Amino acid sequence: MTTLPPDTGLKLILGSGSPRRLELLAQLGVVPDAVRPPDIDEDARRAELPRDYVKRIAMEKLAAMVADDDTVVLCADTTVALGRRIMGKPRDAGEAAAFLYALSGRRHKVITAVAVKRGTRTWLRDVQSTVAFKELSDAEVNAYLASGDWQGKAGGYAIQGPAGAFIPWINGSYTGIVGLPLTETAGLLTAAGYPLYKDAL
Repeated sequence: MTTLPPDTGLKLILGSGSPRRLELLAQLGVVPDAVRPPDIDEDARRAELPRDYVKRIAMEKLAAMVADDDTVVLCADTTVALGRRIMGKPRDAGEAAAFLYALSGRRHKVITAVAVKRGTRTWLRDVQSTVAFKELSDAEVNAYLASGDWQGKAGGYAIQGPAGAFIPWINGSYTGIVGLPLTETAGLLTAAGYPLYKDAL
């Protein structure tokens, strides 16, 4: 991966409206100079595989962002995959319930792709993690649906919310499951010359 020299004058734009991604960036000590969620069509293509899908969407988000050469743009996309089935954000509580029952008692993949650009250069990484759900009772599903925490979440759940009680085991990146794998994100920002540890330079 090509790495550009660090430049303390670079600005950072986060191409995401996710408050979770803002919080995760803050764990790296990073506060974006601007937050601009791109407006793109996020529908999956016919027979598209989950990993191909998240990488394509992350890159399409990046392509939709206009930025100067002194700006680094960061975009990401997360999906839940049950086999080859892509589980995006549920349209309503009924679809969220269907997702939860499908995931109940099974393992699935959570895939997050992170894309960064500076000028004409782009960097892309994807991180795949495995998540196990315990068998869910009707009472658990109904209580979770009533919480509203499923709204706007791939697969209809968020590991950092009440659904964390459904998950006895994961293998992979916890922050990737939340929506922004920090190890890989830090590597991409560093490659683009965005200095994470400005005070040390």
